Amino acid sequence: MQTILTTGAGNGIGRAITMHFHALGWRVIGLDKDAEALAELRDTLPRENALFLTADVGREGAVGEAFARIAEWLGEAALDCLVNNAGIADPYAGPLEDLDLADWQAWIDASLTAAFLVTRAALPFLERSPGASIANISSTRAVMSEPDTFAYAAAKGGLDALTHSLAVSLGPTIRANAIRPGWIETAPWQKKGSRSDPDHRPKDREQHPVGRIGRPEDIAEAVAYLHEAGFVSGQHLNIDGGMTARMIYEH
Repeated sequence: MQTILTTGAGNGIGRAITMHFHALGWRVIGLDKDAEALAELRDTLPRENALFLTADVGREGAVGEAFARIAEWLGEAALDCLVNNAGIADPYAGPLEDLDLADWQAWIDASLTAAFLVTRAALPFLERSPGASIANISSTRAVMSEPDTFAYAAAKGGLDALTHSLAVSLGPTIRANAIRPGWIETAPWQKKGSRSDPDHRPKDREQHPVGRIGRPEDIAEAVAYLHEAGFVSGQHLNIDGGMTARMIYEH
């Protein structure tokens, strides 16, 4: 039985990835700061095939404590796939002159620093697995921006760069790729207290070349594809309904 570890597993894309791989018969490990969301997941999945730990993966000490528990749970088993998904979902920082250093650092730590810390801790367990893979959940905002999204864009751009460095440095034992989600509607994949049914305008859907907004399941399927794609490493896969291919002007 293969094992996947996903950060930011409690809500949204991370929740969908965790559920998708559990349905495929994998053992799943989920890390998240949101204890309530993790408790909901824990109640829906068999305990023997799932481990959920509350941890702020942007903090070195918290990552160390989590992996001490993970090492006990895995025993001699391998970690086959790592998904660095944690991050601050809201990309909007406001005007640059009003952006505090602490807020900037929070965006960087939640995504980029967390990916470094978790990957470093996971490395001995990934090295046990033939065909191990890492999927870093970046964003199309790594290569394109709306105004006032400085810290989010920088964090995701750094994650893209970390990805190709990992691919070169850890290969051939471990492959690393990045997934760049576009507009992914996560409202139905939140914990119960935050869950909602989205109400999108027709133009929200129609602006996408595929005619719809993305779903967290789309990202989970991309992670599964990249894990099986043994000749793919160091790549950045846009999952955005074709939006980065479309030139948009106001007329």
